[in-house]
Amino acid sequence: MANADVPNGLKPVRTLTGSPYNGATRRAVHAAGDSVELFIGDLVKLTGAGDATDNLPVVAQAAAGNSVCGVVVGMEPDYGDLSIHYVAASTRRIVYVAMDPNLIFEVQEDSTGGSIAVASIGLNTDVVVGSGSTTTGISAMELDSSDVGTSAGQLKLLQLAQREDNALGDNASWEVMIAEHQLRDTVGTDV
Repeated sequence: MANADVPNGLKPVRTLTGSPYNGATRRAVHAAGDSVELFIGDLVKLTGAGDATDNLPVVAQAAAGNSVCGVVVGMEPDYGDLSIHYVAASTRRIVYVAMDPNLIFEVQEDSTGGSIAVASIGLNTDVVVGSGSTTTGISAMELDSSDVGTSAGQLKLLQLAQREDNALGDNASWEVMIAEHQLRDTVGTDV
């Protein structure tokens, strides 16, 4: 059976110790001056700024190659319009970020230039940033299949996601850890 092509960003599944993900998050702010939309499942980076209103760190969507601090797993409601499930461009909104450096995430590969081989386990790759859904609020980030092992890489491949509806090949889902995590980086941040 072929894997469905349904990019949906990164989803936390468990910790490195094997414990299930318990939903722990940290609050952060998407700044009103940020012209990039933010979706559930997007990798984010600390910008090096703080939000004076709520005294929280400011985050922005991470591009390929950026060091990151975690993944957006939710956001506070937009009380002006409860049907908005993402952070619109140039909108200040509080987001919930899974920031634990020991989290394991599941993410689909883009299969551009071929699918990721099982021999690539342990190698790093970056993400490809797609256009998230303004209807569902879900990210379109995927693993960059053509970048595996060619750079330091944001994410480390751990294993193929072990599910009945997932098989090695095009659009496979993988379990990964953040390899370039800003909360582990003792040198500084890459903003």
